[in-house]
Amino acid sequence: MCLAVPGRVLDIEERDGTRMATVDFGGVVKEVCLEYLPDLRVGEYAIVHVGFALQRLDEESARQTLELFAELGMLQEEFGDAWEMAATEAGVDPMEEVRK
Repeated sequence: MCLAVPGRVLDIEERDGTRMATVDFGGVVKEVCLEYLPDLRVGEYAIVHVGFALQRLDEESARQTLELFAELGMLQEEFGDAWEMAATEAGVDPMEEVRK
């Protein structure tokens, strides 16, 4: 599933002519393109989908949404390790090899 997830802008820089931000999604930090929201500032929240900030969001709405996604396990589904999730779904302990 591909969610549109709210995140808080930690910093902004221009890379190769493209405005990019480091965004915190409830503890998961990713790089995001800001071309659709050129006036977004550090500290503000935005809805992000497939690496693009699409809409500004107020802090309270962002926090409520992140809490709900976390409760439902959707943040892990969206941002978690795909190999680990596939192993778990297959009934394999993904840490078994690490412990050997």
